Amino acid sequence: MGLASDERLRKLAHEHSPKIASYLKRRAYPLSEADLEDLLEEVLEVVWRRIGDVPERFELPWMIGVARNVLNNARRKDHRRRAMQSRLTPLGDTSSAEDQVIADAELNRALSRLKPSDREVLLLHFWDGLDVEELAVALSITRNNAKVRLSRAMSRLRAFLAEA
Repeated sequence: MGLASDERLRKLAHEHSPKIASYLKRRAYPLSEADLEDLLEEVLEVVWRRIGDVPERFELPWMIGVARNVLNNARRKDHRRRAMQSRLTPLGDTSSAEDQVIADAELNRALSRLKPSDREVLLLHFWDGLDVEELAVALSITRNNAKVRLSRAMSRLRAFLAEA
């Protein structure tokens, strides 16, 4: 890794670590500080290894895409661990991040009825402020696909809210 790459990594980490940490915290609530630091460290490791792949002007959405993958991997690992533990002891009820963050019960019910992919595109757009072009980078899809997915997810959410 060259000097320019080192400097770019430092700049990306300094600029975007708080936003990535916030993204991770909202999606993995409750999250201990140690867990948050571990997940953020994994994201920065991927950025370090793939610094040449980070697109100019779209650094944050690209890093959010990496954070999504890191979080999904952590969830799969946690799921396997819980499955193993469940054979030993029963688990209590746990709330999802949406249950903890979204206070409005009708919106919560409508969001819970959406497919995970619809929920994700809506949360990236409204919570993280990603526009269609940034959504495309974060989700590794085309701009048109991102626009269609966002539009359809919003339509489905409106329909669920209208039923309530």
